Amino acid sequence: MATTERSKRQWQRALDCAGNGIRPKQAGGEASSSGKLLTERKQGKVSSSSKSGAGVPKPTRAKASSQPSSKAPIPAVVLDDAEFGAEEVDDLPFLDAVVKVFCIHTEPNFSLPWQRKRQFSTNSSGFIIGGNRVLTNAHSVEHHTQVKVKRRGSDIKFVAAVLAIGTECDIAMLTINDDSFWRGVTPVEFGALPRLQDPITVVGYPIGGDTISVTSGVVSRIEITSYVHGASELLGVQIDAAINAGNSGGPSFNDRGQCIGIAFQSLKHEDCENIGYVIPTPVISHFIMDYERHGHYTGFPVLGIEWQRMENPDLRRAVGMKANQKGVRIRRVEPTAPAARHLRSSDILLSFDGVDIANDGTVPFRSGERIGFTYLVSQKYTGQRARVRVLRSGQIIENAVEVTIPKRLVPAHNKGRPPSYYIVAGIVFAAVSVPYLRSEYGKDYDYDAPVKLLDKLMHNFAQTEDEQLVVISQVLAADANIGYEDIVNTQIIAFNGTAVRNLKHLAHMVDNCNDGFMRFDLEYQQMIVLDAQVAKSATPEILSMHCIPSAMSDDLRT
Repeated sequence: MATTERSKRQWQRALDCAGNGIRPKQAGGEASSSGKLLTERKQGKVSSSSKSGAGVPKPTRAKASSQPSSKAPIPAVVLDDAEFGAEEVDDLPFLDAVVKVFCIHTEPNFSLPWQRKRQFSTNSSGFIIGGNRVLTNAHSVEHHTQVKVKRRGSDIKFVAAVLAIGTECDIAMLTINDDSFWRGVTPVEFGALPRLQDPITVVGYPIGGDTISVTSGVVSRIEITSYVHGASELLGVQIDAAINAGNSGGPSFNDRGQCIGIAFQSLKHEDCENIGYVIPTPVISHFIMDYERHGHYTGFPVLGIEWQRMENPDLRRAVGMKANQKGVRIRRVEPTAPAARHLRSSDILLSFDGVDIANDGTVPFRSGERIGFTYLVSQKYTGQRARVRVLRSGQIIENAVEVTIPKRLVPAHNKGRPPSYYIVAGIVFAAVSVPYLRSEYGKDYDYDAPVKLLDKLMHNFAQTEDEQLVVISQVLAADANIGYEDIVNTQIIAFNGTAVRNLKHLAHMVDNCNDGFMRFDLEYQQMIVLDAQVAKSATPEILSMHCIPSAMSDDLRT
């Protein structure tokens, strides 16, 4: 893309998911003034179209009797509910649609893939939409073993079923199979994408208390944003309202009580404060429609290219662009993408679906705004086609190109599936993914992981749909593998002279090996050679010694 993968990951590391999520840190910061706009609407001080208003009057308490004796008991302080506006807050119907989500997670252990980590629990927020469904964040329920939901003002937690998890867009959809949960609740209504300086109110159950919390601010920016959980780039809305741990999945309302986004992350940096992000309604609508069209979540498609800006006039002249032509240069096309049948390296992408692309990669977006052209791609659904116009060798060519879900050599997520592994003679083989690298090297894996693995993560394309990056994760010391104990996270290139396509392919070749020796060719010209019969006969004893239930994960058996 126009920016490097490393710079993207440095930016993403500064972004934290707002809820008590699984991997991302809990966001900090102080809450801003709560509910001033919503309360004033009920008091008649602000009209439904108002953009701003004065703060909520500070609640007062009845004074106690003056100068109490040192021996006399301290008089009780009487609180007047009317002065606190309790009835006015209760009268706002859309607040009752905001729920608290309780989740117990059991994460896979990518370093020891035959077992899971100790379970832990998190609290986050969500809200009720039409069709007896609840929306929250994907990171709030990822790797769930149990999810419960509690309505505002209720003391009952209802067990929820997870219908869909959209990892890229950080949205999850739940339902509750108990009719009593839905009684008397009004689903949230969605509003249009807000504009700059529009007032926004974030509602949820952040850390610091057990009851609902309201923070308010304004929309400060709308652009393509890095989604830290999904490792993706989609439309995002930046706000200056406080988004704290536990706010994840909570709705954000405009001044008409319409939901215009979902709180999901905040920017944590020493030079900034109160910068939060919400998932806007176009992304939410895409997620819901995708689920309804396919019966499950398929994802946000991509065109499958890397591109370069064409802002330099000499570069434009060198590739044959005319003075009135604008576009971006295609650097590479993913071999597994349908676009590879129509697009080539060094093509100049002029337009997408009839919308002209500028030299900086932007397209018109509402009045006076521009946005990255990838926004147009993300609005498509998996398998749909788009008209693309390119300049190639001075000729303009138009084609209908299918957009699809990207196939990464090193995937950003395992989509909730347990990690794959294969063991022979104590040598543990695994497929590399971002969760695997994070498990092995920590949150700074993009600095601490081996350079060869990072190069494949950031720059290599999968050549086939089933290609995986297979490594020796570790060697469980035993007599059968003496001398190989120090080999860790090293890629395997070939087995007995045959290139390794993926982990399942390697397991099949090893299990069906009839040669006298097993030869594993590794990167850096390393080699492992084992006596085939000795290696296979030693495997059960090594598994038993380390309490490993099976020599391979279940997905490799099918």
